[in-house]
Amino acid sequence: MRRAASLLILSLLAARAAPAVAGPRGAGETACWFENGAVVAPAAIGGIAGDYVIDLSAPRTLLHVDIAQRAGFTDTALTLPVRLAGRTVEAAPIAVQSLDYRAVGFSTPIAGVIGADILDRYAVTLDFSPCRLRLDRPGSASRGRKGGLPVTMVGGAPTVLAAASDGLKGVSGPFALDTASNGGVRVRGAADGPRQKPAGTLRALSLDGTLRENLPAVRAGDLPDGVVGALGVQVLAGYRLRLDPGARRLWLTPVPADR
Repeated sequence: MRRAASLLILSLLAARAAPAVAGPRGAGETACWFENGAVVAPAAIGGIAGDYVIDLSAPRTLLHVDIAQRAGFTDTALTLPVRLAGRTVEAAPIAVQSLDYRAVGFSTPIAGVIGADILDRYAVTLDFSPCRLRLDRPGSASRGRKGGLPVTMVGGAPTVLAAASDGLKGVSGPFALDTASNGGVRVRGAADGPRQKPAGTLRALSLDGTLRENLPAVRAGDLPDGVVGALGVQVLAGYRLRLDPGARRLWLTPVPADR
């Protein structure tokens, strides 16, 4: 286990749902659910409605090539409208690629991945129990609210400062917010590698003044250059997340243990 934890640090150093409804003041909201360690919600890209992974750590929004081709799209780079939680981006860049590596473990087909390039257009509120996704105008989450963690965009993904240790070596820096991996932390892996591959146990993680010990880690997909690692659902699900890219702040509100 010590060897696995050491390899983990080296990897870090290498750096069904209810329909969406419109909320007050133009807010959008939808139920979401957990599957295969990921937050999933109903959405539509270019008229292709289905189940989409909601991944704040993914810089780009992706559409599964098989589903795109069945809908008549042949290009690998598209510009299409995206509908999520009652909100619409009229023209968004969409990358078309095979998502077979991300679809493993899901009971129903995953149509695509809604990434940070869509989500950072809104103030995002995510509750994990029950799962609920809300999108507001940028800046609205910070109105009248103090504190919060500073958010830095690195390689197109929102990140916050955290520190990790295997008991012998430590690393600190920007960690992405991974709402699509079933682990405490995610380390860098092959871009098309298995999404939930175990990567040992992390001795300690420090986030927002809280120390967590003996967290399971996964090696799942690439991370943008400059990102140290990613905070997985096993950490993030302990909070209500309010991410406001307009204010460059993240608020983590602990949820009661019985939830």
